[in-house]
Amino acid sequence: MVDVTELDWAAIRARVDPPAIRARMRATVEGVEALLDRAGGPGMLFDPDRANPSDRAIQVKAGAEAGPTWIIGDLHGDLLALEAALALISDVAAIEGGEQSRIVFLGDLFDDEGYGLELLLRVFELIVAAPERVCLLAGNHDEALSFDGVRFAAGVSPSDFSDLLNAQLAHEWIQRAGKLAVRLFATAPRALFFPDGLLVAHGGFPLADLHARLTETGDWNDPACLADFVWTRAHPTARKKLPNRYSRGSQFGREDFAAFCALSTSLGRRVDRLVRGHDHVENRYAVYAIDPAHPILTTVALSRRLPRESFGPYARVPTLARIVPDALPQVYRLHIPPPIIEEVYPEPVAVPDAATPEPTP
Repeated sequence: MVDVTELDWAAIRARVDPPAIRARMRATVEGVEALLDRAGGPGMLFDPDRANPSDRAIQVKAGAEAGPTWIIGDLHGDLLALEAALALISDVAAIEGGEQSRIVFLGDLFDDEGYGLELLLRVFELIVAAPERVCLLAGNHDEALSFDGVRFAAGVSPSDFSDLLNAQLAHEWIQRAGKLAVRLFATAPRALFFPDGLLVAHGGFPLADLHARLTETGDWNDPACLADFVWTRAHPTARKKLPNRYSRGSQFGREDFAAFCALSTSLGRRVDRLVRGHDHVENRYAVYAIDPAHPILTTVALSRRLPRESFGPYARVPTLARIVPDALPQVYRLHIPPPIIEEVYPEPVAVPDAATPEPTP
């Protein structure tokens, strides 16, 4: 683990500029539209490794040896954490020289307040600038966003991003940005299988009740398998958990992951470790190494306590990870000064319950 304290925090803060990002919106949206309309597809990172254009569980042909590869977990509109992560990646690249960095986003770009639209546009800008260096996996909030030709909807809660889009239906470029998000995430990868045994997904992996069917068909793009890559959650201590198909957020334990590793390896896709997001752990990263042969890393890039998080400090230390060969990715902790976090995301002031009498002075 690397603790990062010496970034140019003032410059990072200056780059958190929502009005400037919105001012570039038209050019950004047109750029992504052109990429998606291009013959042969947008040519994003790992697209050449797809077995076919609709393959969303990609068997990656070359791992870390192909270039420095960074993983950025859930952002949920955290423009500050994104700019800090990009600054670190740029600084490391300048020190090391050599090949340009590649970035894998684990999804969940919006919802939970923050700057969901601006963050989406900022990621779009990165894609337009160098699609071959950016991979965008779908998270559950991204996958849940839809558009029926009239209004946006979301099959998840919170869903404030779809509310924002519906409130701005008359704004051509905001509506087009929302429709682009739906279009992009519809075909975005749900899982990446690296050749050295690393699995990368937003949530997890196909659970035990799908293993027989997967063994029979070998179909990694079975909708149920794709859903498990996105929606499943890691239990930090459980040995095994029964799949619960009444909830898309079914949990898994350490023996469940070991069983999947054995299955996947038998089907020609070696897996022995996992990096994921999805669970907003307080420290913004967690390593589940109860089974040393099959470790799991959770990493999320959130600099603030979300409204649905009940406990812990308001200012957090977001993380990202760098892929290293034959090991769990290396975690970097971004120690953004708390006053900057609180300036960008003012902590909500608790409103006293009207039924509770004020204390007597």
